[in-house]
Order: sequence, then structure tokens, then C-alpha cells
Amino acid sequence: MELFGIDIGFGFTKVTNGSDSLVFKSIYGEATDIQFRENLLDGNRQEDYLHLEVDGNAFFVGELAERQSTVRYFTLDQNQLMGNFAKVLALAALARMSKGQEPIRVVTGLPIKFLSSYREQLVQQLSGRHSIVSIEADGSRHERVIHIAQVKVIPQPFGSLYNLMLNERGDAGDRRFLAEKVGVIDIGFRTADYSVANKTKYLERASRTYDTGISQAFSTLANKLQENSGVNVELFRLFEAVRRGNIKIRGKNYDLAKILERIYTQLATEIANEVNQLWSDEWDIDTIVISGGGGVVLAPYLEKILEGNVLTLDPQEDARFNNAHGYLKFARYLWERGAVPAAAATPAAPPAPATPAVTSGEVNPEA
Repeated sequence: MELFGIDIGFGFTKVTNGSDSLVFKSIYGEATDIQFRENLLDGNRQEDYLHLEVDGNAFFVGELAERQSTVRYFTLDQNQLMGNFAKVLALAALARMSKGQEPIRVVTGLPIKFLSSYREQLVQQLSGRHSIVSIEADGSRHERVIHIAQVKVIPQPFGSLYNLMLNERGDAGDRRFLAEKVGVIDIGFRTADYSVANKTKYLERASRTYDTGISQAFSTLANKLQENSGVNVELFRLFEAVRRGNIKIRGKNYDLAKILERIYTQLATEIANEVNQLWSDEWDIDTIVISGGGGVVLAPYLEKILEGNVLTLDPQEDARFNNAHGYLKFARYLWERGAVPAAAATPAAPPAPATPAVTSGEVNPEA
């Protein structure tokens, strides 16, 4: 049995099995015939080459699609992500990460507001046996069947909560987070999820999804660049430029530092206002946790303006993986400890870890 935590985001897809992790852009494209396969110089990473055939259709995925595909697909629409992207992205990740022919069990997540609408669809898409062909950079082909035996779909920010509450074995870990009222601000590319757990009890009234992901900042930046350069830069091509703080368009270099400072300040203020309003009755929150790839970028701005005790992000950790790590820990809790029967349905509000039995939305670590 292999266990995976998979976070299929609008910006990046993240997957981990505990020993290895993989992240790639959530884009795919039509596979083309690459006539010259040798690298001009050494240095390309193996994980950058994601080429597979699913159901008779060939795809380039992630960085490979961005570099080589003439027709590329990228979306900020949840319906399209679930209908056209999720299966290809998940199988591309598992094709690279899965070690053998053992059944696979997956925990993944959806933004809170999309959970009831898309959970069953996602489970059906991923579950079962999938015949795929992986094509390596040298052109060699490897046929295999990926058997996804079970899929659990939980609210996205609960991945970050489980990452705090559980240890690597899937047992109740840091007692602080089991005993406190914790708020999570999970900022992704397309959405921001806000959720609260009071002594591990999920608070529906304080949990919501807003359309204030980091793509909002990218869209503003892309518009400014188009005004100044006349070029419409696709959002998924801005990641490296934003990380560097500059971009070169048709030979001219554009410094992004000052405009990003203004854009991030504005977006962080909008998010802080949403959080402060949503959590106006939750004045007894002990700790606020900032998570997600967008959280890494906005944390320095949010820490100054949020009302409450904000847990500082560990610079040594990649916060983009917080949900995926939490999903994996929950998978270990569910299946390695035998806490939930194999046929049990995923609850609407996810159970928090309990010993020895799961109860909806609650954990009693002393049981």
C-alpha cells in the first residue's frame, strides 16, 4: 500500500509520500514530437520532464508543457479544473512518484465552498485503475497501471491543520494545537480559505472561501506589464519573474520590486479585512496560521495588520506543501493505524484525529 497527499492547486500541483516530494505548475499541453532530445548543457531536472499518455491521449505537463507545447491549458475556473485538469495532473504526479504496483490511497482537498459540489466528482475521477504510459526524456516508454484504491477529499485548509496537529506517523502530535483555538489562512493561487478549529472542533461559521488568491496580484501585474510593453504575459509565466523581482520582455528589463510592493500591500489589506470581519466573533483565537504558496509571499504584510497572534512561518519549510504534508499525515492516520473501515464514506466536515475512534469534527487525544 502506498499513501500520498496530493494538493491540486490552480497554480501548482504538490504531492508527497513522506520520503519524496514533487511540485509542478498546474498546466498541461498537447505532446509534440521533439526531434532533438539531448540537453544543450547538463542541469535539467528529471521532474521537469512529465510526459504521459492517458486514455490514448498524450500530454506534456508542468514545465515541459510551458516549454514545448504549442497548445497549453491553464485555468482559474474550478469547473474546468475538476473536469479537465485534475485527473491528468494527479496521474502525472503519481506516475513520477509511485514506486511499484501496490494499491494507492490518496488524501486530497478542495476549497471549502467547492467541497460539496465537486467532492464526489473528484473521487470518481481518481479512483480505480488507470492505464498510462510514461515517456522519459530519452524517448523510452514505460506502460503501467496505477491502481488508486481509495480517495479521501477534505476541506483544503484542514491539510494545514492536520500538518500542525499530527506527527509523521499520523498520531496526535503537538498538544498545543490540540488544546487551542486555531485559525488558518490558506492562500492559494486562485482562492484563499479561512478556517477555524476550536480544540480540534471545526467551526462552520468561521470557515469560508474567498476569491482573493495570489492570482489577483499576478493579474494586476500582468495588466501593468501589458500597458508598458504591449505584451500580454500569461499568469503562469510570471512565477519566476516575480521570484526574481524583474522580467525581460523583448530585450527590455522591467523592475518589479516597487509595483509588487504596492500590489502585495493592497491584497494583504483586502485579505486581513476579510479575515477580521469573518472572525469578528472569534476574538478568543489563540493562534493564526498563515499557509499556502500565497501565504509565503503575503505573510510579511499580513503579520503587521492581522488582529491576533500570528504564527511566524518557518523559512526552512516550503509552505506550499503544508496542505499536502497534512493530507499525508491524515492518510497515515486513516489507513496505517486502521482507524476507519475501508468502506467508510468521507464525512462532509472532516474528522479530526482521534484515538482510537474518529468522530466528526472532534478529537479526544486522551481517549
